[in-house]
Amino acid sequence: MIEPWLYPALTAVAVLTGFVDAIAGGGGLIMMPALIYTGLPPHVVLGTNKVQSACGTAMATLRYRRAGLFSIRPNLPTVAAIFAGALAGAMVIQRFDADVLRLVVPLLLMGIALYTVFSPRMDDHDSKARLSDRGYLPAAGAVGFYDGFFGPGAGQFYTTTLVGLRGLGLTRATGLTKLFNLTSNVASIVVFASGGQVLWLLGLCMGAGAMTGAWLGSHWATRLGARLIRPLLVTVSLGLTARLVWSWFAQ
Repeated sequence: MIEPWLYPALTAVAVLTGFVDAIAGGGGLIMMPALIYTGLPPHVVLGTNKVQSACGTAMATLRYRRAGLFSIRPNLPTVAAIFAGALAGAMVIQRFDADVLRLVVPLLLMGIALYTVFSPRMDDHDSKARLSDRGYLPAAGAVGFYDGFFGPGAGQFYTTTLVGLRGLGLTRATGLTKLFNLTSNVASIVVFASGGQVLWLLGLCMGAGAMTGAWLGSHWATRLGARLIRPLLVTVSLGLTARLVWSWFAQ
């Protein structure tokens, strides 16, 4: 059990989490330390966080879909690959430690930050795709597995691969990332909930806050595009890197 005052406090934190997630991903940078502070077991923290994240991502997905940034039907094979990958990842994390990823992921996030700063592709113009839709499936499934297994930075990985491999403009990639994030979140919830690792009341309270933040974040992202998304993507990637490195050495 957690203290009653933590419900409104964590719901308020989730507003900021949803705002950041809707634009650049990486809301776990904010929410995970807050949940860990409650003293909940690690797997309950992961499962409950997935609930609030799914709520906020669902709102962002709806907003980006209505803005015409992506269509669902052509992306159904990719959604299926991500769902399968995330299911597998969420099953594996309940049996293994994620310490190796805490060392590797900061290096990948640093790479994303550098790519975002220096690549001419990271704007709102579509470019030539390096992989077909079918060729992208293994990469999508791998990110889905990572999101189910560990999670931090998954949004950045989706967005960067969509820009670098599929040739999407940054705002379009951000919109489609929300659909992919939602898919891996739902798959993870199925696994964590089946293992009794979700506090539903807390997760749904935070979910209401995350939906509010996601509505605001997606509104500004569709208005400002890469001018807002690009610097926030760099900032969140570097912030996640710093937090993961700090947690590694703190252990």
